[in-house]
Amino acid sequence: MSQVGEFPGLHGMNRRTIRAAVNPMDKSTIISILPKRISERKATISPGFFEIPPGTLDNPAVLVVGPSSWWREVDENQPLLEIPVSSIQIADSIVRDYCNGLLACNMADQMPGLFYVPGEFNLEQVKKNFKPLLDKALANQKKWFMELIRIADILWSRSNGNPLSISDDARMACKEMNITQKPWLGDIQTTELVRCVACGSLRNGQFPICQTCKAIADPELAKKLNITFAQ
Repeated sequence: MSQVGEFPGLHGMNRRTIRAAVNPMDKSTIISILPKRISERKATISPGFFEIPPGTLDNPAVLVVGPSSWWREVDENQPLLEIPVSSIQIADSIVRDYCNGLLACNMADQMPGLFYVPGEFNLEQVKKNFKPLLDKALANQKKWFMELIRIADILWSRSNGNPLSISDDARMACKEMNITQKPWLGDIQTTELVRCVACGSLRNGQFPICQTCKAIADPELAKKLNITFAQ
């Protein structure tokens, strides 16, 4: 609490977050063969923003990270206490926090091709020294891609062809696995959703039956497609 007559701002001078000298040898390298940009923000540490560009097996994306810090309050009369976080903890947090929230990722043998190694390495060193890890990451990523495609097929069927049920990751998976014969791979804007005349829910206008109430919402289209129904 400020005292009467205290110069403004003097009381808070010890509350600044000033980092101590950083160990220049504390480095870790995050390697990605995921063809997608990754942006991770950690609001409680500094530095706390990390961005990894898209990568491939032939040209992996490499991000070298150092240690970060967070600050703990001791009491109002002492400077904030800096708590350093090592680079290996930062790298592990970036990989885990990104992958843990992804559909179909089991963080073992079915996940994006994203991993980290202790130390600082450039692209050429990564390709030369970590070929087994890159191959393992590729196998894990392919398995994850195929599971995303399988789930997308199920969602497409259950939603009566609703393009909003298909994730961008599933579309990316098809592209990377060279799969082109999927009905849900078209442009999301080309499929117009209309309201069912029976129940009012949104349905794919290219199909005559409402997924929600099972009503024949478009009899003319059903007749055109020669669809018959049991009495």
